[in-house]
Amino acid sequence: MRIEDFELIANRRLTRDYFILDLESKGNLPEILPGQFVQMRVDNDRKAFLRRPISVFDVDYDKNIISLLIKQVGSGTKAMSRLSKGERINIIYPLGNCFSLGPENTRSLLVGGGVGVAPLFFLARILSANSHKFKFLLGYQSSEDIIEEERFARMGDLLITTDDGSYGYKGLVTEHPELYEYNYDRIYCCGPEPMMKAVAAIAHSGNKFCEVSLENTMACGYGVCLCCVVDTTRGKVCTCTEGPVFNIIELKWQI
Repeated sequence: MRIEDFELIANRRLTRDYFILDLESKGNLPEILPGQFVQMRVDNDRKAFLRRPISVFDVDYDKNIISLLIKQVGSGTKAMSRLSKGERINIIYPLGNCFSLGPENTRSLLVGGGVGVAPLFFLARILSANSHKFKFLLGYQSSEDIIEEERFARMGDLLITTDDGSYGYKGLVTEHPELYEYNYDRIYCCGPEPMMKAVAAIAHSGNKFCEVSLENTMACGYGVCLCCVVDTTRGKVCTCTEGPVFNIIELKWQI
């Protein structure tokens, strides 16, 4: 775990609500695993006195750049959206555990919704580098909310659902036929909790390996504040240290 000042080299607005911050380290980045996150300090908003947990969207080790996909939802993320190139940003990283990888040629379905697509992109990069086969199944409210479609499509096969049917399959991610064909060995999922619970139920009924990345509130990121506790078969644990990635058999969703 490091505490480090990064330089903001780009702030890219993607949609009305989503933007990407590209942060450059002056030194060599440590190994960052898919599913891990950072705790970002917000210096230009007096209301945002707590750090914000942000999933790692992508990493470029050659250029020492970490990319963070962020949804603007409150004063803290609004302040982040106003950051300018050249500003210094303090983060604690890398935090949490990671998605586990199956053996070579494992077939995986990466299911995401909203800002939950962020850790799945970096996971796909690692899966691709390890000769895994995978497909994205990503859900959005409408076509206006779709994030980095071309970039995801270049990485792997991409299926998109929209609630209003303005693009791709009309309906929720959990209604897409791909989920019920079980042409995969593993499911990796991140998004709103109701969506993850529904995906976990589908995986459970098909006896499929499934890991989910929880989006609990995390004030510290390293197990001190105890505000991100989740109830598991092992007892109550901190999402930030024991997660954010959990195998669904550890969670009491199916009990």
